[in-house]
Amino acid sequence: MKDESTTMILLVGGDAALLEGVVQTLAARGYATAVSSSLQDAAECCGGNPPLVAVIDRDLAAEAPGLVLGIPLVRGGALVVFHQKVEEAAMLAPALQRALLANLALPLERNRLLALVQHVEERVRATGRRSHDTTPTSQELSR
Repeated sequence: MKDESTTMILLVGGDAALLEGVVQTLAARGYATAVSSSLQDAAECCGGNPPLVAVIDRDLAAEAPGLVLGIPLVRGGALVVFHQKVEEAAMLAPALQRALLANLALPLERNRLLALVQHVEERVRATGRRSHDTTPTSQELSR
């Protein structure tokens, strides 16, 4: 059985049907998920259990990159953004672009998302990074 402190996946977006499909895909592989429709509620919806990976709608991330970068992750965790239509993808702030592990087209790349989550989980386990403090400092954000 998976250690839930390192396998929580946070999904943030407004398309309930898309997110439900992703939740079912992740649940089938044994991952716990938390879903939020807004970035403001994202940190609270995990119930004090920082996520391993935060998967965020690209449009929401473009509107508030500071909120995205402020989401507390498990040490060694990752940020991923998704979009549904490439031609409508919003521009992201450079600091946010550098912090991202991937930019996915969901639901088409669900298998890629699973592979990324598994890779991050293995990386965290191999390096022993289980501390919850990955929120960047203001000095790191100003670079």
